[in-house]
Amino acid sequence: MTAPKKLFIKTYGCQMNVYDSERMAEALGGQGYVETQSPEDADMILLNTCHIRERAAEKVYSELGRFKGLKEANPDLKIGVAGCVAQAEGEEIMRRQPLVDLVVGPQSYHRLPEMEAKTRAGQKALDTDFPEEDKFEKLKARPKAKRGPTAFLTVQEGCDKFCAFCVVPYTRGAEVSRPADRILTEARDLVERGVREITLLGQNVNAYHGAGPDGDWSLARLIWALNDVDGLERIRFTTSHPNDMAEDLIEAHADCPKLMPYLHLPVQSGSDRILKRMNRSHTAESYLKLIERLRAARPDLHMSGDFIVGFPEETEADFQDTLALVEAVQYGSAFSFKYSTRPGTPAAERPQVDEAEKDDRLQRLQALLTRQQRALQDAMVGREVGVLFEKAGRMAGQMVGKSDYLHAVHVDSDAVVPGDLARVRILASGPNSLAGELLR
Repeated sequence: MTAPKKLFIKTYGCQMNVYDSERMAEALGGQGYVETQSPEDADMILLNTCHIRERAAEKVYSELGRFKGLKEANPDLKIGVAGCVAQAEGEEIMRRQPLVDLVVGPQSYHRLPEMEAKTRAGQKALDTDFPEEDKFEKLKARPKAKRGPTAFLTVQEGCDKFCAFCVVPYTRGAEVSRPADRILTEARDLVERGVREITLLGQNVNAYHGAGPDGDWSLARLIWALNDVDGLERIRFTTSHPNDMAEDLIEAHADCPKLMPYLHLPVQSGSDRILKRMNRSHTAESYLKLIERLRAARPDLHMSGDFIVGFPEETEADFQDTLALVEAVQYGSAFSFKYSTRPGTPAAERPQVDEAEKDDRLQRLQALLTRQQRALQDAMVGREVGVLFEKAGRMAGQMVGKSDYLHAVHVDSDAVVPGDLARVRILASGPNSLAGELLR
């Protein structure tokens, strides 16, 4: 009996890349690969890359350099680069790092089996096309392996917004939504394998308009259909654009029992001047009015957001507008970054803000966001929340899970196991998590 080949995948960036890595592992599973946690044991190494962060490509090249010794020790080792850096850099990756055998973009990973066979024949394999066929449908039937209690499920890919700072339209392509029946089939399959919470993924997930049996479905209609799936207890979605937050989706936050009270809604800046320069197509006022409508529908909604400081031409007055918006919203969590150039995007060619000023603004913004996050987390003490337990904690007898609001919660109890959904009273708030007790 032939021993299975071993596959090591390192995933960078967003939840969609996590989902993609799972699908790539499944695609190569049909070629006899099983996953390993160590690159030293691998017959194939895949880096599933992200192009959002600063100097993303250079970090990938640095990581590839660390594998040079492994390739020298095992000439049969195959090394591949997937994801958004692969899409952006293409053949340049193989030119700069000849040890790379395979480069595949995020729309072509269903072609991995053919590409892997090509590398085993001693050839290089490159595919950064935007193929017409549905990559999800081209994958083989998924193995019925047991899953953990939470899972990601991609429903929409690509972006048509063309924000001035973003490479996603160039690396992921135009907005495409998966048909509703295929999503529901995959969701039921996940539930059969032990999943109780699904997070729907998309670059602009609330722009979802997948084909249904009676015309295109909105994201809200998809959520309501998922609400009827027996065994599925929780639904989340990310990442949303303010311009696509339709009324039926706001109403779903009020009425859909399985839709959790958490929403990640990036705004990027509180300055209308900068928002226009970013090509965001919304204003600070329209964003704040949208928050009001959402909180009128679901008063306990936990808001999360994204912010970029030091965008080209941003002044101190523009930054103060951002701080004012943050004060108005009161975020429970947020992600904030200094602007960094992305070659090929409009903002990369504009006058840049001094790095020291970027650093100062980021520190001030993060201090405010941290105060808000801690205040809202402290306010959870004494409340009763639902917690979906996911794994054992670091301490003996401890179990850890996520609350309805996505807070990490730990309890000292042997009465729950991963996959249990229980009511918990919050007793204490720590730096990054909440402590609670099970309610009988």
